[in-house]
Amino acid sequence: MKRSLILIFASIVLLCGCGPGMKEVCFKENCFNAELAVTPKERARGLMFREELDADRGMLFIFDSEGIHPFWMKNTLIPLDIIWMDKDKEVVFIKRAAQPCRDGTCPLIHPTKKAKYVLEVNGGTAENIGLNVGDKLSFDVE
Repeated sequence: MKRSLILIFASIVLLCGCGPGMKEVCFKENCFNAELAVTPKERARGLMFREELDADRGMLFIFDSEGIHPFWMKNTLIPLDIIWMDKDKEVVFIKRAAQPCRDGTCPLIHPTKKAKYVLEVNGGTAENIGLNVGDKLSFDVE
Protein backbone atom coordinates (compact mmCIF):
# COMPACT_ATOMS: atom_id res chain seq x y z
CA MET A 1 0.00 0.00 0.00
CA LYS A 2 2.74 2.45 1.01
CA ARG A 3 4.71 1.69 -2.16
CA SER A 4 1.60 2.29 -4.29
CA LEU A 5 1.07 5.69 -2.71
CA ILE A 6 4.70 6.65 -3.36
CA LEU A 7 4.37 5.60 -7.01
CA ILE A 8 1.14 7.58 -7.40
CA PHE A 9 2.74 10.70 -5.87
CA ALA A 10 5.83 10.33 -8.10
CA SER A 11 3.60 10.00 -11.18
CA ILE A 12 1.67 13.15 -10.28
CA VAL A 13 4.90 15.10 -9.76
CA LEU A 14 6.26 13.93 -13.10
CA LEU A 15 3.04 14.71 -14.97
CA CYS A 16 2.53 18.21 -13.58
CA GLY A 17 6.22 19.02 -13.40
CA CYS A 18 5.74 20.49 -9.96
CA GLY A 19 7.20 18.93 -6.89
CA PRO A 20 8.76 20.15 -3.71
CA GLY A 21 10.29 23.55 -4.34
CA MET A 22 7.89 24.27 -7.25
CA LYS A 23 4.69 26.29 -7.60
CA GLU A 24 2.23 26.53 -10.43
CA VAL A 25 1.80 30.21 -11.28
CA CYS A 26 -1.07 31.10 -13.63
CA PHE A 27 -2.34 34.10 -15.58
CA LYS A 28 -5.67 33.25 -17.14
CA GLU A 29 -5.07 29.94 -18.99
CA ASN A 30 -1.27 30.38 -19.08
CA CYS A 31 0.49 28.46 -16.32
CA PHE A 32 4.15 28.11 -15.43
CA ASN A 33 5.86 25.55 -13.24
CA ALA A 34 8.06 27.85 -11.22
CA GLU A 35 11.04 26.91 -9.12
CA LEU A 36 10.97 28.67 -5.78
CA ALA A 37 13.64 31.11 -4.64
CA VAL A 38 12.88 31.75 -0.99
CA THR A 39 16.19 31.90 0.86
CA PRO A 40 18.71 34.69 0.32
CA LYS A 41 21.08 32.18 -1.34
CA GLU A 42 18.36 30.91 -3.73
CA ARG A 43 17.32 34.47 -4.57
CA ALA A 44 20.92 35.54 -5.20
CA ARG A 45 21.51 32.66 -7.62
CA GLY A 46 18.17 32.91 -9.40
CA LEU A 47 18.40 31.72 -13.00
CA MET A 48 22.13 32.41 -13.36
CA PHE A 49 24.07 30.16 -15.74
CA ARG A 50 20.93 28.60 -17.28
CA GLU A 51 21.39 28.12 -21.02
CA GLU A 52 17.68 27.60 -21.63
CA LEU A 53 14.32 27.73 -19.92
CA ASP A 54 11.31 25.75 -21.13
CA ALA A 55 8.38 27.91 -22.23
CA ASP A 56 6.23 26.66 -19.34
CA ARG A 57 8.90 27.15 -16.67
CA GLY A 58 10.03 30.05 -14.52
CA MET A 59 11.30 31.04 -11.10
CA LEU A 60 9.16 32.57 -8.36
CA PHE A 61 11.00 34.71 -5.82
CA ILE A 62 9.21 35.03 -2.50
CA PHE A 63 10.30 37.80 -0.13
CA ASP A 64 9.51 38.05 3.58
CA SER A 65 7.80 41.41 3.11
CA GLU A 66 6.82 43.92 0.47
CA GLY A 67 9.59 46.26 -0.58
CA ILE A 68 11.55 47.61 -3.51
CA HIS A 69 13.44 44.51 -4.65
CA PRO A 70 15.85 45.34 -7.49
CA PHE A 71 17.11 42.58 -9.78
CA TRP A 72 20.03 42.25 -12.14
CA MET A 73 21.01 39.95 -14.96
CA LYS A 74 24.56 39.10 -13.82
CA ASN A 75 25.67 35.74 -15.23
CA THR A 76 22.23 35.24 -16.75
CA LEU A 77 22.54 33.73 -20.20
CA ILE A 78 19.01 34.17 -21.57
CA PRO A 79 16.66 37.19 -21.86
CA LEU A 80 13.98 37.21 -19.17
CA ASP A 81 10.73 38.97 -18.39
CA ILE A 82 10.82 39.98 -14.73
CA ILE A 83 7.38 40.49 -13.20
CA TRP A 84 6.97 42.12 -9.78
CA MET A 85 3.74 41.50 -7.80
CA ASP A 86 2.43 42.97 -4.57
CA LYS A 87 1.14 40.96 -1.60
CA ASP A 88 -2.18 40.50 -3.42
CA LYS A 89 -0.38 39.02 -6.47
CA GLU A 90 -1.23 42.04 -8.60
CA VAL A 91 1.43 42.95 -11.16
CA VAL A 92 3.02 46.27 -10.18
CA PHE A 93 6.00 46.38 -12.59
CA ILE A 94 7.32 44.42 -15.57
CA LYS A 95 10.79 44.53 -17.07
CA ARG A 96 10.29 43.02 -20.50
CA ALA A 97 13.11 41.10 -22.18
CA ALA A 98 15.85 42.01 -19.69
CA GLN A 99 19.08 41.19 -21.50
CA PRO A 100 21.90 38.92 -20.27
CA CYS A 101 24.86 40.51 -18.54
CA ARG A 102 28.14 38.67 -18.33
CA ASP A 103 30.58 41.39 -17.26
CA GLY A 104 31.14 42.95 -13.86
CA THR A 105 29.10 46.12 -14.41
CA CYS A 106 25.54 44.84 -14.65
CA PRO A 107 22.87 47.50 -14.02
CA LEU A 108 20.18 47.00 -11.41
CA ILE A 109 16.57 46.90 -12.56
CA HIS A 110 14.50 48.89 -10.07
CA PRO A 111 10.74 48.42 -9.90
CA THR A 112 8.74 51.58 -9.26
CA LYS A 113 6.46 50.00 -6.63
CA LYS A 114 6.78 47.66 -3.70
CA ALA A 115 6.48 43.93 -4.34
CA LYS A 116 6.44 40.71 -2.34
CA TYR A 117 6.74 38.29 -5.27
CA VAL A 118 8.77 38.31 -8.47
CA LEU A 119 8.32 35.88 -11.35
CA GLU A 120 11.00 35.36 -14.00
CA VAL A 121 10.01 33.75 -17.30
CA ASN A 122 11.47 33.70 -20.80
CA GLY A 123 11.83 37.09 -22.44
CA GLY A 124 8.79 37.94 -24.56
CA THR A 125 6.40 35.79 -22.53
CA ALA A 126 4.56 38.69 -20.87
CA GLU A 127 3.82 40.25 -24.23
CA ASN A 128 2.84 36.91 -25.79
CA ILE A 129 0.24 36.19 -23.09
CA GLY A 130 -0.95 39.80 -22.78
CA LEU A 131 0.26 40.29 -19.19
CA ASN A 132 0.28 43.91 -18.03
CA VAL A 133 0.59 46.00 -14.87
CA GLY A 134 -2.65 45.66 -12.88
CA ASP A 135 -3.25 42.02 -13.88
CA LYS A 136 -3.37 39.35 -11.18
CA LEU A 137 -1.56 36.05 -11.13
CA SER A 138 -2.71 33.06 -9.14
CA PHE A 139 -0.64 30.70 -7.04
CA ASP A 140 -0.80 29.25 -3.56
CA VAL A 141 1.59 30.47 -0.91
CA GLU A 142 2.10 28.56 2.31
